[in-house]
Amino acid sequence: MKDAAALAAAGEPHGTVVVAEQQTAGIGRHGHCWRSDNTGGLYLSIILRIDTATPTLTMALGLAVQRAVNDVAGVTTDLRWPNDVMLNERKLAGILVQSADGALIAGIGVNVNQQAFPEELRGIATSLRIETGREYSKDAVLDRVTAESLRYSAVPKTEILRRFEENSSYVRGKSVIVDDRISGMTAGLDGDGFLLLDTKDGPRTIFAGGIRPCNGNTIIKH
Repeated sequence: MKDAAALAAAGEPHGTVVVAEQQTAGIGRHGHCWRSDNTGGLYLSIILRIDTATPTLTMALGLAVQRAVNDVAGVTTDLRWPNDVMLNERKLAGILVQSADGALIAGIGVNVNQQAFPEELRGIATSLRIETGREYSKDAVLDRVTAESLRYSAVPKTEILRRFEENSSYVRGKSVIVDDRISGMTAGLDGDGFLLLDTKDGPRTIFAGGIRPCNGNTIIKH
């Protein structure tokens, strides 16, 4: 994303794509590490010169990546609010949006041809190759992800929110826990794309945080 930000600062236009064969310092949301130190994944950044709120854009890009990998690989993926594409309850792709010199940089990582992950990631990460047993052309995935990302980034906000709800099992009626701290039942999205949560202490709006499924009674820990 740093290279894309530098290009944005130099005036590169909307839709410019920067692709890395591998990354040595991939980042996720809130500064978390994105495992990308092998050549099995697709790592790209897109310069977007649009006036769109970041939460909605992140969901738009999630829809774009979902559509792309579903079509290329013939799989059915899920969307975990706000920025993860899931396959069989494990993370297949992630999206991060940052602002830079009047532009937005969309960083997208897709696990395409990895055949294995480190032990600490095996239960939470997957790849298209692991799930289907097939090797994929990263160029084909790149072309489709890029095209869908540029298309979805222009879709109106209300339509993005509607489509995200339709394509995510996490948005409504799912028992989840947020950052191992707040648990409850998801109750849809508000008008800005933030997650609504019904907890035992009443409704909550979740503006950010790591979401994962939660079994058992609703508990809030302070």
